[in-house]
Amino acid sequence: MDVKKSLFDNLQNFFGFDNFKGDQESIITNILEKKNTFVIMPTGGGKSICYQLPALMSEGTAIVISPLIALMKNQVDQLRAFGGNDSIAHFMNSSLNKGELNQVKTDLLSGQTKLLYVAPESLAKADNIDFLRLIKISFVAVDEAHCISEWGHDFRPEYRKIRQVISGLGADIPIIALTATATPKVQQDIIKNLHMTDATLFKSSFNRPNLYYEIRPKKDIMKEIIRYIKSNTGKSGIIYCLSRKKVEEVAESLNLNGVRALPYHAGLDAKVRAETQDKFLMEDAEVIVATIAFGMGIDKPDVRFVIHHDVPKSMEGYYQETGRAGRDGGEGVCIAFYSQKDIDKLAKFMKDKPVAEREIGTQILKEVIDYAESGVCRRKQILHYFGENFNESGCNSMCDNCKKPKKQFDAEEQLLTLLKLIESTGEKFDDAHLLNVLMGNETAQIIAYEHKKLREFGHGKIDGELLWKSLIRQAVLSNFLSKDIDNYGLLKLTSSGRAFIANPYSLRFVMNEPIESAGDDADDDSKGGSGTLDTQLLQLLKELRKKIAKQKNVPPFVVFQDPSLEEMCTHYPVSMEELRQISGVGAGKAAKFGSAFLELIKKYVEDNDIERPIDLVIRTQANKSQLKVSIIQNIDRQIGLETIADSKGITYEDILKEIESIVNSGTKINLDYFIDDLIDEERQDEVFDYFRAAENDSIDAALNELGETDYTREEIQLMRIKFMSELGN
Repeated sequence: MDVKKSLFDNLQNFFGFDNFKGDQESIITNILEKKNTFVIMPTGGGKSICYQLPALMSEGTAIVISPLIALMKNQVDQLRAFGGNDSIAHFMNSSLNKGELNQVKTDLLSGQTKLLYVAPESLAKADNIDFLRLIKISFVAVDEAHCISEWGHDFRPEYRKIRQVISGLGADIPIIALTATATPKVQQDIIKNLHMTDATLFKSSFNRPNLYYEIRPKKDIMKEIIRYIKSNTGKSGIIYCLSRKKVEEVAESLNLNGVRALPYHAGLDAKVRAETQDKFLMEDAEVIVATIAFGMGIDKPDVRFVIHHDVPKSMEGYYQETGRAGRDGGEGVCIAFYSQKDIDKLAKFMKDKPVAEREIGTQILKEVIDYAESGVCRRKQILHYFGENFNESGCNSMCDNCKKPKKQFDAEEQLLTLLKLIESTGEKFDDAHLLNVLMGNETAQIIAYEHKKLREFGHGKIDGELLWKSLIRQAVLSNFLSKDIDNYGLLKLTSSGRAFIANPYSLRFVMNEPIESAGDDADDDSKGGSGTLDTQLLQLLKELRKKIAKQKNVPPFVVFQDPSLEEMCTHYPVSMEELRQISGVGAGKAAKFGSAFLELIKKYVEDNDIERPIDLVIRTQANKSQLKVSIIQNIDRQIGLETIADSKGITYEDILKEIESIVNSGTKINLDYFIDDLIDEERQDEVFDYFRAAENDSIDAALNELGETDYTREEIQLMRIKFMSELGN
């Protein structure tokens, strides 16, 4: 590259762009003038060019410190493609073998390499430091600089040693620090740690107007995800999960349902991760399912949706992950699923951490909860978190809260009460304590501070907790209060807050709407859908069941149980494969009784012109049935049920439930070896005769009829299993 050419010529010749975006030109000029530079620019803003172009135009090699092997490979591949020269950029990390590492060193010593990407761990190795002292370094770029800060979402202890290493490489090496997410607190941490108090700061707006933000309750989650993906066929997306196990499960479930998805997490071999990334870039995979802990360093401009299967750990993480959508300025849909269970899980993870870390983590998580539960414009909340005010009244329906505006309330009187309470208590308390005062909750802290004596104590009961939570959140967002995150999240009055106390005026705030509880089945992907029950079809199916039961001389519940019929009335299965996915219908039941039911449903769908849901039934992955397979194998070996339960780490009651589920789905199981030891033949016959004539399979009804003194609940349950197995399967 010709260093003497103008910036614009080099931009056009190498990258093919006609213009710089935003502050890019000023940033590059600053670096070329050997000045320390701090760049805060949202994902998709064009951060990479800010250090790539000056590196290509400077004498020597620029060292780029990056935490992600995936991102290094991606950027090196792109630079080589642009420059048509394999030695122009290299990376140095644990994925290289000895021969590859020697080639990198040869190219560096020859002066052909303009950019060297290194992980902070590799940079700190003594032999690498000794080698890097042999080459001319133009500058050091610290990418993902938020990793330096304990308040950043991807804190990496190795990042805190970077300054020390740079100083060891030579005097006066300029530094450019770059991050896509930095709250004011994180910015201070970065500047302090890298000794960059003299750095020129370039901060772009965090607003991504093309992104749509939505929070959904975590209910029937795989159905929701598959429904969304199938109604957006051909679009690329990323799904984030909290654990590697969940990543594998979700990826497998998507593939079983016809979505080309690949898992991506730190537990996978580096080669597999690189291949996965390439497949995503080449569109051989539609969807990547990844852990949040392991960042997806994929520079793909046309990611159309980002879905958070689990609640994000922090607002920084959420912003950066959602920022991978729509980097080309096109459509970008960001959906996060929220449940109290996820919050409890994240809080539990923090319990074992040191006190200081736990307090930081709690504050960071609380911001996520407030964001998810608030009825205010999502964009306004995100921007406020990063120290930016979004003054427009809303984001033009680009978030769920603005799309369906929430109820509002007059807030003048309550805001005045809140601000005066904060003033009178010396600005020394967080929102949880203030809420307890207003709601009249006698906590240990309220007793200790004698806050029961305050005139505001219990003052808010009449309005309810939801209103006060909404009010506190919006008092912060509207800058009447500031939250001192550094100091346990204490709420402080701002100049606007003090002015309001002096001269209150009428204003309206948005009322939060509680996110409906996902219940206990939030993660049970095999449950039935939440569609409306077709009662007309249900009646027809029940009549057919009765007819078949009469022909086979068995009670109707032996054919199919009510929950199975109800699920058929929301999903309308029309093939054997679809029928087998209905809960309580396995391969055996489908083969034995299914044909007549499928015929009826098919005709009903045609006659009534019914549009079936596109994600008709979620096919569940094999690992969900591993327990069932193991139970069947153990029963075949005639092992006692208590012994099986112990070996699986579940209760005896749970093992009976699992066996019932197996039998109800159409698999024959022989428990005679176990039952014969418990119940004599005559009593077995009596229970059998009862179920043969019974209208339903209720254990309570059986005990009532047969006598609770003569039989135990366990005996009836075991006999019901035997009955269903022998007659139904």
